Amino acid sequence: MKAFMLKQYGKKSRLDFTDVPEPRLSDDEVMVKVHAAGVNVLDAKIKNGEFKLILPYPLPLILGHDVAGVVVSVGPKVHNVKVGDEVYARADDFRIGTFAEFIAIKASSVAIKPTTVNMQAAASIPLVGLTAWQALVEKANLGPGQKVFIQAGSGGVGTFAIQLAKHLGTYVATTTSTENVAWVKKLGADLVIDYKQDDFENILRDYDVVLNSQDSKTLSKSLNVLKPGGKLISISGPPDPAFGEEIKAPWLIKQVMRLLSASTRKKAKHRQISYSFLFMKANGKQLEKIAALIDSEVISPVIDRVFPFEATPEAMAYVENGRSKGKVVINVHSANE
Repeated sequence: MKAFMLKQYGKKSRLDFTDVPEPRLSDDEVMVKVHAAGVNVLDAKIKNGEFKLILPYPLPLILGHDVAGVVVSVGPKVHNVKVGDEVYARADDFRIGTFAEFIAIKASSVAIKPTTVNMQAAASIPLVGLTAWQALVEKANLGPGQKVFIQAGSGGVGTFAIQLAKHLGTYVATTTSTENVAWVKKLGADLVIDYKQDDFENILRDYDVVLNSQDSKTLSKSLNVLKPGGKLISISGPPDPAFGEEIKAPWLIKQVMRLLSASTRKKAKHRQISYSFLFMKANGKQLEKIAALIDSEVISPVIDRVFPFEATPEAMAYVENGRSKGKVVINVHSANE
């Protein structure tokens, strides 16, 4: 099969378009013919070597976490999907590789794709949808009457999280650039702060939850907008000791995580705020619930651009540039192939 292969970590590293063997199928996996693959900032960070601490992938490596496609074969222990089903998924860590014509995925990580959207829209959903779900529903336990600050409202996670938070009955504040303010308001945000004009730290007060996706400076300022008992959930780091326990990291890595997050945890404790790092996990059951929200038009996928398969490196570069509105998707196979 054709695939894009990463042979060396680094910001200047390129993905090589090459022939590779089709993946082997385990008893609890399904083989998916990839119709479309989402491109995420996580793909760029792995390529650049920024996640080697928690995701020490051996090279060469096929990148890509999001997929929508058709099941072409199933392992003997698979019962939730069958050959011919249209599915979508976030591939499990250490089993990624959606920038390819085929991928083997654990059946427990796969769900029937939303019926009201096409393959490209479906492929845009899994990673950002699961991130928003696991942050706002699982960790934050958001509910009616609460206030949440979701950073970077025009990004992939932001566009999805805003819609999910409004569905949960919360008041939503977000940040974006001048040209996107009106557009983000249409997604449902109650308060949109133009970060080119204002500092959110001077405007927001007494929030219940902050979903942080930006740098350490923004993380530190986020503590000031939360009320005592509030929750600061970061998807951009630093990883905390609880995350080290969760992934069963080696002792030395746990100590590194403890040191990296020490300052943030100390500041949060002083303000009676809980801090947690979220690195989302593949979950087919949650994708089923997300598909239901999409099919009922509660949430709409937001796509910036669709690139042809051959232009995967250009799609990666576009995402790394950090200016996409919503998600970037690669079209691998068309429906009639």
